[in-house]
Amino acid sequence: MNKVFIVGNLTRDPELRTVRDGISVCSFTVAVNRRIRNAEAGQPEADFFRVTAWRGLGENCSRYLAKGRKVAVTGSVSVSTYTGNDGTTRATLEVTADDVEFLSPRGEGGEVPATPRPQAAPVAPQSNGFVQVDDDELPF
Repeated sequence: MNKVFIVGNLTRDPELRTVRDGISVCSFTVAVNRRIRNAEAGQPEADFFRVTAWRGLGENCSRYLAKGRKVAVTGSVSVSTYTGNDGTTRATLEVTADDVEFLSPRGEGGEVPATPRPQAAPVAPQSNGFVQVDDDELPF
């Protein structure tokens, strides 16, 4: 089975494009910090994963994600190699996303504007001591 779960931050804004058949595809890179810190610099080391999301998932990623936003990605991983500008062979990890969870709250990490919510009118308690709450008012 080939399945990977990563949690990290976007290194740049997602790029949405449409392939020849009219299918949307979104590409972005996620930096995943390691638990081990570099003793010399005191900085956490990171691994970088290129993520590809297709169709509606890709359109949602393009719409709601931005550089710096925290995401959790589930999908299959593959390794590709390429030759860098200096002539060395390099490898990159690519994830084809099955699911992307947006972990940063709106307005944090990226500058994706939050849509204003209408103010709900106060609700009077019912006779049995409970207060009726709309589903839109729940925090989850």
